[in-house]
Amino acid sequence: MILPRYHIAASRIPGAGKGLFLDETVRAGSILTAPDAINQTFRHAEFDLPELAKLKYASARWFEDRYTVSPDWPDECYINHSFQPNGLWHLGFVFALADLPVDSEITVDYRHLLPPGETEDFADAATGETIVGLSWTESLASSTRALAALLEGT
Repeated sequence: MILPRYHIAASRIPGAGKGLFLDETVRAGSILTAPDAINQTFRHAEFDLPELAKLKYASARWFEDRYTVSPDWPDECYINHSFQPNGLWHLGFVFALADLPVDSEITVDYRHLLPPGETEDFADAATGETIVGLSWTESLASSTRALAALLEGT
């Protein structure tokens, strides 16, 4: 679920398609999105099965080797990637990393959503660098440190 008022529009990120934009100001540390309606997760290895392989494009890691699949593209799927995101992905929640004004396009670092070592099929628009999934330990440790620092500063 997306908590602040928002709209979907053409992304300002080259090649990104659509993006999710705020319709209200959001303070640093606020939750932008929270998990809801998750009725099933899949282990990464299950995407080798023919019935799930075709849905891998719509998967995102939530924790450890567990992934959700959203082929219906809920609006949360319009949050785009950035190595300098304004949103922090942590266990399925997205927190505002700074005070965000109206019309901010929400971004997160997709390395937290990908399987370890797997590359995204596009490069980072700002740097041209490959987007490679972090290990679970690396993802959890770095997002936990970032969240703690964020909350201590608010």
